[in-house]
Amino acid sequence: MPRPIRRVVTGHNAQGRAIFLSDGPAPAVFDRGPGATAVTELWETSATPASNAGSADPTVGAPQRLPPPKNGSKFRVVEYPPDSQRVAALHGASHDSKAEGYVRDLKNARHPGFHKTATIDYAIVLSGEIYALMDEGEVLLKAGDVLVQRGTNHAWSNRTEQPCCIAFVLIDAEPV
Repeated sequence: MPRPIRRVVTGHNAQGRAIFLSDGPAPAVFDRGPGATAVTELWETSATPASNAGSADPTVGAPQRLPPPKNGSKFRVVEYPPDSQRVAALHGASHDSKAEGYVRDLKNARHPGFHKTATIDYAIVLSGEIYALMDEGEVLLKAGDVLVQRGTNHAWSNRTEQPCCIAFVLIDAEPV
């Protein structure tokens, strides 16, 4: 089970004054079970520019999908278990990645987690360490490191025995 993430959301009252709408654990957590990644959805927008009107939580009741809506964005934290657990879970995955809005690269022998989305992603490693794998090459990222992922075929490989937490901002982009 991933550690709860405190999420504080601001907004406006009826008089237009700035207020705190919520303060507590993020309500949309998707834990796919032993060995799989756990995803905490923190916020989502459905258009650019984004609307700051209203007080509805766009993460509550929404189906979990990897990419953001067309012209939108997603903000999430993903907890990656060690590859010693995760690789077996990926081999056993039976979901339809195309229906979830991304394409798995099942022919890539380097890692079963290779996939590609039509997004630009800003990734910030919060804790632990993880390898970012590209078709050619890899780089070790540690807590505090940032990766800008620009619609490339990629995978994440946690070669330690500790979880790695990464904050992601995904923004809809034109496919390459």
